[in-house]
Amino acid sequence: METVELMTILAQGEDSYNQFKRDVPNVNALAAEMVAFSNGQGGKIIIGVDDDGQIFGLDTEDIKQLKKDVSNAASQIVRPIINPTTQTMTIDDKFVVVIDIVPGINKPYQDKNGVFWVKSGADKRKATAREEIQRLFQMSNLLHADEVPANGLGLADLDQEYFDAFFKKRYGESREDQDISLGQTITNLNLGDGNVLNLAGALLFAKNPSTRLPAFIVKAGSFPGTDISGIDYSDSKDITGKLGDVFQQTISFILGNIRHVQGEQGVNSLGEPEIARITLEELVANALIHRDYFISAPIRVFVLSDRVEIISPGHLPNNLTIENIKAGNSNTRNPVLASFANQILPYRGYGAGILRALKYHPDIEFVDDHDGNLFICRIMRTSTAES
Repeated sequence: METVELMTILAQGEDSYNQFKRDVPNVNALAAEMVAFSNGQGGKIIIGVDDDGQIFGLDTEDIKQLKKDVSNAASQIVRPIINPTTQTMTIDDKFVVVIDIVPGINKPYQDKNGVFWVKSGADKRKATAREEIQRLFQMSNLLHADEVPANGLGLADLDQEYFDAFFKKRYGESREDQDISLGQTITNLNLGDGNVLNLAGALLFAKNPSTRLPAFIVKAGSFPGTDISGIDYSDSKDITGKLGDVFQQTISFILGNIRHVQGEQGVNSLGEPEIARITLEELVANALIHRDYFISAPIRVFVLSDRVEIISPGHLPNNLTIENIKAGNSNTRNPVLASFANQILPYRGYGAGILRALKYHPDIEFVDDHDGNLFICRIMRTSTAES
């Protein structure tokens, strides 16, 4: 790090990536900070600086002890171990130490007492909610939400006719011709464990998964203006059912609430939607397959006069960014769901869905909201159109 960069950080103040410490009270406190950064996006702990950015500095003995503490914390207290780097810098003839911690690749990290620390703005806090700790395991592919048991849904809840039709389409022969029970088939396909469906099995093949999984629906609304906070709406719907049905109904809701342009077509033509259908299909499919199912919240779809918004629970996983998803990079958050989706939805899993959506409708804004734990697609509507 250059001195100019450090001065800029101190001037801007603490945030989720930079923590200031006048000193380190003990090695356990230092380890907690390192755990929080490792469980997040990484960052820097700058020692010898007050919370407001005022430089107090460290003497040579302080620095010597601090570097020992960093080594001890990283190897003895943080679990699994991490490898931070330290840099001693001089500002106004005062020494500060910069501890640089990269995002951990073996999440979740904890201290010697088994506490999972996470960043909360410029500070840190203990992760205590089950869903939050599950998401930490999810980041290292140690746990996937779509493999978690589906809240009591079992074989009796399966739409067996629909499942059998899917099985024959996918494998080219009927399930009845297999010398395997239905429960064993479900287990073999990783859709559950014997008589109990997992989340993927329930969402894909249960008769009505929303009876036990009421948060995993789509709440859709159409509003006459550009603001969703008003009391007036044009249309609204809670979209429930199997994933394939939810997909089709969501597409129909959006298409039914946007303009269709006649163009050069005949007077009896239905016209082309102002937002290409393929764009809507790619973005809705991505929302249903890649949302974070550890968050008990619905996908929200808003049709406003200037845009369509698709809001998914969960920000982009791991190191994905808006820039690299636009380049075709992907990270499968729900691998079981994704492996079946290409037989049910217009989804291929090649990482090219965002590219196709942009090809047919370039005016799309993506927002990766880490603080709100949301991913938002804003599809701007055309400014002029013929009804």
